Amino acid sequence: VQLQASGGGLVQAGGSLRLACAASGRTFSAYNAGWFRQAPGKEREFVAAIDRSGGRADYADSVKGRFTVSRDNAKNTVTLQMNSLTPEDTAVYYCAADRAIGLIVHNSPAAYRDWGQGTLVTVLQ
Repeated sequence: VQLQASGGGLVQAGGSLRLACAASGRTFSAYNAGWFRQAPGKEREFVAAIDRSGGRADYADSVKGRFTVSRDNAKNTVTLQMNSLTPEDTAVYYCAADRAIGLIVHNSPAAYRDWGQGTLVTVLQ
């Protein structure tokens, strides 16, 4: 799967952004998808993931209640709605597609095979 993330930018603390991930290639709708982020000097960390149907999602504790992941399989897209942003959310955000078809929604980067190029989110104080 080829993935293209977009929607990043500069936002004030408390603001919102909506990231989008457009997929092409192998049947994206068959795979669970995830969002990860990497801040400068830190390891890539899990943000959110969604199963192939869009009916089940998982979130990192740090974003629960603020971020919402969704997907539109007809359009081969996954979105991440981010609200109440804080400077701690500043990072490059990546979307990813799972290595295999399965029921488990993974929170480890190792479970994902295909990655987008990342989109930078900067949250100002």
